[in-house]
Amino acid sequence: MSIESLYHFFFESFAGVGILVLAGLVISVLVCVIMEWRTRQAFKDRGEVEDDDDDFTFFDDDDDDDEDE
Repeated sequence: MSIESLYHFFFESFAGVGILVLAGLVISVLVCVIMEWRTRQAFKDRGEVEDDDDDFTFFDDDDDDDEDE
């Protein structure tokens, strides 16, 4: 497979463009989840802030329940 045929597939066909868009979305979501996780780890020692039940989070806070026991 030559570079020319790869270029044609990814940039000049609907399937190739769809794959590029999907890959971009997946990578963006993964980066956001990793950044969220690192931010939570960095500010874990700052203390608990009252959470509303309506807030959406990617991670469960089950670890906090174990510390109270």
